[in-house]
Amino acid sequence: MSKLKNAREGAEPAPRKTRNGIAEWAVTILLLLFATTTLCQAFVIPTGSMEDTLLVGDHVLVDKLAYAPASPISRHLLPYQEPQHGDIIVFRYPPDIKQTLVKRLIGMPGDRIRITNGVVYRNGKRLNEPYVYHKYAYDPALDNFPWPCCRAVKEDVALEAQQQMLDGNVSSGEVIVPQGHYFGMGDNRDNSSDSRYWGFIPRENLIGKPFLIYWSYRASTEDLTGDTAGSLLTHAIDLGEHFFTRTRWERTFKLVRGFPDSELSNHPLPLNPGLSNP
Repeated sequence: MSKLKNAREGAEPAPRKTRNGIAEWAVTILLLLFATTTLCQAFVIPTGSMEDTLLVGDHVLVDKLAYAPASPISRHLLPYQEPQHGDIIVFRYPPDIKQTLVKRLIGMPGDRIRITNGVVYRNGKRLNEPYVYHKYAYDPALDNFPWPCCRAVKEDVALEAQQQMLDGNVSSGEVIVPQGHYFGMGDNRDNSSDSRYWGFIPRENLIGKPFLIYWSYRASTEDLTGDTAGSLLTHAIDLGEHFFTRTRWERTFKLVRGFPDSELSNHPLPLNPGLSNP
């Protein structure tokens, strides 16, 4: 009887309330973890390889469901899709999967790719790409592929993958994308480390595709990639001093979309030099 009386008078509910609070926080954390690991994830663009489509300092949300393998039930409930030409893809860098890269998908399994004077030909057809920017002068090592090729690669594993691609996947002057792999390139073609230099992207390396720029801040690659206490402090101070003046407000909540083949021009396009100081 005493226990029942105490409970009615409020003597024992406190532990139950504490347990409920802990449970609520646990559920919240689990939901956040589920959202960031399954639904979408935030990334920052640290380099200019995708300029001027994506700029250094663009903070993007990536749809992780887009390319996820579908189950017999979820394929009818969730918007899964296969990668398509022109998609902007986020993936684990094949030579070092701890790094995350973003490129445009140029070649699908079975596609034949070559580049002549900076123009991409896929399966013998010229691609007139409006999203491509050329900010430097013509260089055969950059603007022709697979021969002559290629820009020097620093990492031994990347150099090995590049050589393997050139030795085993070139026929009649074209690179043939193997099954289960993709060929990605940056929109800033003259300043992009991409499949030309480290090989193909395995299907299992795909993370998703960016769909929204939720914030864009004009910062240097060094500020965004630095992981020392000094660099983090410098970046924090910079944010405090210049948040309003260096935020690219016009890019806030800007949607990011691919460029399907159906929207490519039928005629060659003039050289697009891009912005000088994006």
